[in-house]
Amino acid sequence: MNARHAFKLLTSVVAIASCLGSASAQQVTGVLGSPSATTTLDGKQLPPPDPKFGGVIKEKASESKAWWAPRVVPPKGAPNVLLIMTDDSGFGAPGTFGGVVPTPAMDRIAKSGLRYTNFHSTSLCSPSRAALITGRNHHVAGFGVVGEIATGFPGYNSVIRKENGTIGAILRDNGYATSWFGKNHNTLRRSAMPSVVCYLALGEADDVDLHEKAPLE
Repeated sequence: MNARHAFKLLTSVVAIASCLGSASAQQVTGVLGSPSATTTLDGKQLPPPDPKFGGVIKEKASESKAWWAPRVVPPKGAPNVLLIMTDDSGFGAPGTFGGVVPTPAMDRIAKSGLRYTNFHSTSLCSPSRAALITGRNHHVAGFGVVGEIATGFPGYNSVIRKENGTIGAILRDNGYATSWFGKNHNTLRRSAMPSVVCYLALGEADDVDLHEKAPLE
């Protein structure tokens, strides 16, 4: 199998560190308890604990008060986040990272974000992607091998456990609407069908997944 590499361009991620990465005062809109109320997270815990019921429950409905948990939204001014992964290309290919292939469009995107040049490649598709989106060793993320030859053993079952939170899961829990377009390759072969598209083997990282399952390589 050819060596697989991935690199990422996260646009405007500098602002994410201040918006999402540390504890901050919560921003509430509307009246707490009303269906339209929203809130941001304080950054202390993900996923956040369920809020306590703030209404009143009496024997009579007329004496009770309904209370709705506020909907979690990103903080004001939170940036859009774009993660780009390319296959079969190392840092020596795109001009964005000093390679020989001119990539002016990626250059423009990179200038608005951060460039990571010390990414660990596993020389395999699924494991490299799992390591990238979780920030963990590919075995810890459940992808010791590509998804097509997954086995029923820890580290090799192609299932990203919830404690290995993906960038999609972190953003979603902070109120972002997330999606994945293109080649996924981090779903179990048996799960690559519409009926389980919400599972994704990504710790339920994305709200929407429009993916093309690659054939056996």
